[in-house]
Amino acid sequence: MTFLAIDIGNTRLKWALYSQPQPGSRLLHQGVCFLETIDDLGESQWTDLPAPTSMLGCVVAGDAVRRRIEEQMELWDIDPCWVVPKAEEAGMVNGYDYPSRLGADRWVALAGARWHVLKSGPPRPALVVMVGTAVTVDALDASGRFLGGLILPGFGLMQRALEQGTDGLKVPTGDVVDFPTNTSDALMSGGANAMAGAIERQARRLRQATGEEPKLLMSGGAAVKLGPITDLPFETMDSLIFDGLLYLQVHKTTG
Repeated sequence: MTFLAIDIGNTRLKWALYSQPQPGSRLLHQGVCFLETIDDLGESQWTDLPAPTSMLGCVVAGDAVRRRIEEQMELWDIDPCWVVPKAEEAGMVNGYDYPSRLGADRWVALAGARWHVLKSGPPRPALVVMVGTAVTVDALDASGRFLGGLILPGFGLMQRALEQGTDGLKVPTGDVVDFPTNTSDALMSGGANAMAGAIERQARRLRQATGEEPKLLMSGGAAVKLGPITDLPFETMDSLIFDGLLYLQVHKTTG
């Protein structure tokens, strides 16, 4: 009953094979590749991979990339299955104006957060921050209702926007410091503090809206860079998307 979880972002694909299609299952194998190299998966990372019994994935990179992945999966006898956000699923309610237009990765991350909330104690709100090409800051109340969220440019997008819009700012990547004394550090610190401020403000709003202390979760490739900058006790979880895929899969199979 092995289960393959696939997360296709804007620049990279991450995958993980689990012993069972349920949260907390044993991780058997995992890997990552850039989208430019996904056409080699069937002859490289997946060549000797035990055939999964089922799979579920989320994709934000578009249908063309999804079809390329499905071609690589033809070495196994499984039906590709991809997350499409619904109005209600797995005990969660999607408060987006048009539920299916919510990014699949955001919905899956919320599902992962819901699982972590429920396994750690009584239901409570959660603030879910995904740090990648873009940064998303999504709020979930204690009942599992998605209240809404923010989308901000990530580190790279912020820096490129400033470089393109301002003469003389094409400088090496700097560090995040309290009082920058060079342009590289000023750019990096400014972008990081803009993101941190938005996150801290949403955490305060969620606390005020629900009257409860939210669980704070952060994931994504640049989470280790952003997490320490906020003044809040975020838990950084690399597996949040995979946890969400497992959580949604077990609810799919149990109805």
